Amino acid sequence: MFFILETIRLGLKNLRLHLLRSTLTALGIILGVTAVITMVSIGEGSKRQALDQIERLGARNLIIRSLKPAESAQAQGGQQRSWVLKYGLTFGDLKVIEQNFPDAEAIVSLKSVGGQVLKGDRRLVSQAFGVEPEVLDVARLRLKRGRYITREDLDQRAMVAVIGSEVARALFPFDDPLGQSMRIDEQVVTVIGELEPVGLAGGAAGTLVGRDFNLDVHIPKTSARDLFGDTVVRRASGSFSAEEVELYEIYIVAPNRERVLSDAARLERLLIALHPREKDYELHVPYQLLESARKTALTWSLVLGAIAGISLLVGGIGIMNIMLASVTERTREIGIRRALGATRKHIVSQFLVETGVLSAIGGLLGVALGVGLSVLIGWGSEIAYQIPVIGDFFSADASLPTTLTGWSIILSFSVATATGLIFGIYPAIVAARQDPIVALRHD
Repeated sequence: MFFILETIRLGLKNLRLHLLRSTLTALGIILGVTAVITMVSIGEGSKRQALDQIERLGARNLIIRSLKPAESAQAQGGQQRSWVLKYGLTFGDLKVIEQNFPDAEAIVSLKSVGGQVLKGDRRLVSQAFGVEPEVLDVARLRLKRGRYITREDLDQRAMVAVIGSEVARALFPFDDPLGQSMRIDEQVVTVIGELEPVGLAGGAAGTLVGRDFNLDVHIPKTSARDLFGDTVVRRASGSFSAEEVELYEIYIVAPNRERVLSDAARLERLLIALHPREKDYELHVPYQLLESARKTALTWSLVLGAIAGISLLVGGIGIMNIMLASVTERTREIGIRRALGATRKHIVSQFLVETGVLSAIGGLLGVALGVGLSVLIGWGSEIAYQIPVIGDFFSADASLPTTLTGWSIILSFSVATATGLIFGIYPAIVAARQDPIVALRHD
């Protein structure tokens, strides 16, 4: 016990005598641990943000959307005359799907209506849909205020609307939208509710949704069909086109996650049978994107961790170089200790204590710096757009989320300490193998 305490005392004393050299030696470990924790926290934060966005679509949802065939889109671009192009999902498709998926938790549909949404001289390209009350839960939307479409609204074919946050901001910038009237083409509706902002527009899930929910306008599906029919007119300068689409989207909620992929395969076969001539629909399965995102995120975490781990390797090499130089510098000291009875084991222990303490202290400082830097990056990215000059390079919705993980902190500290000890073994052995007589003669 006395030998261990004395070895530790001598090791700490030597580090204290060469404080600047010890600090510079530990700097590689400090920066390495900081890099590991920071990079992993950025990767984990981005992963969780993407997974959260995809999860908002509903991991058990199967989403079918009407899709204009590519040939039709090209033909439309090459001619300047009007016609009615019919494609996409139909009410007949909806009925067949309901018959083939009787155990689905919910099956709801959306009907696209109108060419533009107006309030006075303010207008937006229409993103209005006839909906059922269940859409609120199935699409994972939340109300900010007011109420949503009800069954009573459907039965009465009420002229009411629930609008997204961006619609409220664009059409009612200075007014409370609740109770106000607005138009979808020539049809007047009364706003009864406003949806919470949904952060899907720019993320991975936004690509899957295909639109920004914040620009949605929801009205009762019965009102949509009675007043707008199935034809949507899109006007452009000098021409117009008309599209006949009965249903824009159909949501199917599987009974459980285990059924999602099998139900998706069965639904794909059913749609092929219903639309044999051309594929005028697209099927999205958020669960597949969720699993893919998880695998991609794991890969990136490993890559980021490996890159940051190189810093630890460089730090370990730095420790070995400094300790080898220290062996040469302290050759006479080693000779005196051996002459006074110290064994090779004592010499090895002293050098290992020095490298171990350097690595441990460097690891602890690196953990503190890495945690602080991760928190600072996450906080700073949220307010960067408000900072003069710097804010010009950031948008208000830009963020770099960070999430600290316990395993990255423990792993980086453990690897840092182990790296110091491993790279300290060789210099310790070199020191222990010094011939006492030769060492005493060393200048």
